[in-house]
Amino acid sequence: MDGDTIRIGKVSLRLAGIDAPELEHPWGNKAKWELVRLCKGQVITAQREPDISYDRVVATCFLPDGRDLSAEMVKCGMALDWPKFSGGKYRDLEPEGVRKKHWKAAARQRGHMAVFNK
Repeated sequence: MDGDTIRIGKVSLRLAGIDAPELEHPWGNKAKWELVRLCKGQVITAQREPDISYDRVVATCFLPDGRDLSAEMVKCGMALDWPKFSGGKYRDLEPEGVRKKHWKAAARQRGHMAVFNK
């Protein structure tokens, strides 16, 4: 669906602990297609988290080889660690300078929602 949400059947799963750019933001479509590339043709295993995000189930999702999809999206620079939800689990995986590249997502994490109304 986007860079931090997948759909399995009729269920939308928000990848736990990360934040990818929205589709209409810079890098949004690229993040979506990177997640599609990672998942396409794969059997994804999801471990539900107790949280719900905008009517989506939150889950830690894994590829068949055991790789964490959230970690993969952060490593390739298409998503940011969201410490409020991850406890900083993915922060060390962020490539240098990625927070400047995804400045809108970084601003959202800091609670600066006014940035999106300009």
